[in-house]
Amino acid sequence: MKILYGFLIIVFLILQFQLWLGDGSVRALNMLQTELEAQRQSNSELEERNRLLEIEVVDLKTGLEAVEERARSELGMIEEGETFYLLVD
Repeated sequence: MKILYGFLIIVFLILQFQLWLGDGSVRALNMLQTELEAQRQSNSELEERNRLLEIEVVDLKTGLEAVEERARSELGMIEEGETFYLLVD
């Protein structure tokens, strides 16, 4: 009977070790859930950025106002008949 109890205790300890510290343990599950939440947050930020870029691409393809605005702000272009003033500090 003592041998049976000893064997059961050893099996119980091995199973507890696997549950708390082994592969697929509670600790590993918690770490994976934390990583999953961080990845979901990152994905939602990237989806928002992609949505804004998609809106900008559609605007650039269809409207001339966006193209004109980009040309003025980034390239310094002006229309005919306009006077360009450069203010120096």
